[in-house]
Amino acid sequence: MRPDLRDPRLILLALAAALLVTTFGAPAVQVTRPGYDLLAIVDITGSMNVRDYVAGGKPISRLEKVKAALRNLIVALPCPSRVALGVFTERRPFLLFEPIDACANFSPLEGAVEAIDWRMAWEGDSRISAGLFRAVDMARELKTDLLFFTDGQEAPPLPASGGPVFEGRAGETRGLIVGTGGYELSPIPKFDDRGREVGFVAIDEVPHESRFGLPPKGAEQREGFNARNAPFGATATVGVEHLSSVKEEYIRMLSEKTGLGYFHLDDKASLLDAYRAAGTARARAAVLDIRPYLGGLSAACLFGVFCIAPLLERLARERQSKRFAWKHQ
Repeated sequence: MRPDLRDPRLILLALAAALLVTTFGAPAVQVTRPGYDLLAIVDITGSMNVRDYVAGGKPISRLEKVKAALRNLIVALPCPSRVALGVFTERRPFLLFEPIDACANFSPLEGAVEAIDWRMAWEGDSRISAGLFRAVDMARELKTDLLFFTDGQEAPPLPASGGPVFEGRAGETRGLIVGTGGYELSPIPKFDDRGREVGFVAIDEVPHESRFGLPPKGAEQREGFNARNAPFGATATVGVEHLSSVKEEYIRMLSEKTGLGYFHLDDKASLLDAYRAAGTARARAAVLDIRPYLGGLSAACLFGVFCIAPLLERLARERQSKRFAWKHQ
């Protein structure tokens, strides 16, 4: 008995076999896609250990939140994109590695992000503006965008005369300053020489004012003021530098100086969308592997043969039997 060549099931089986055979010899397709090159610099200074985020019902530190957000961002970047990684403490960023393909090297990238730790810091100071300006220079040299993750807390505080001057050209380097932390003041964890947490930073363990340069306005009204010997007064200033929150107003000022965008890291907005708006998409040649698509179409044909076709036949028989019963009533 000759097969019915018009049988849809036979046609689908033949198409599924042809698609399956094609997957073994399908050539790679050259396409052009938008990709991104970025340098991610992560603040690892002491205030980044503050636990003012929540994940899974448990408090987590700002640093852990940054690492999770950065990993999710790398996962979501279009291929091909390249990522460089660095850390910041004291007054300068340190480059861990130059840009690498985020898709082909996701596993080592993920491992490097996960390994970032506050114990990598070589100094305890946190000169945010100085570190940011150097990070901008670094991104310009690498020809990448910049993502600078920080809570914006200068430690010790800036002098009354202000911070360093940005000598670059605003907007030449694109990217974001990602403000990290809550808006409410929170205690800063303290660790001993072995890295064990031993409480929180006390009010008398940090400077609350910088006494470099000229004194602030009104210093002559302070107790014990002496223009020559005690221009800042005779008693130490007491403030809230032992507590921490995201310094959003200060970070926004830095973003205006550098031409970078600003994004506050929380669960309400997408870091990827903010970066796409502030970053630079670069058209690149990429290789599209069409074998998964061919295999998917082959599987769809087999699904049609063994699932959809029998169902349609059964429905057709039921309609035919109903019409037959109606005619003989």
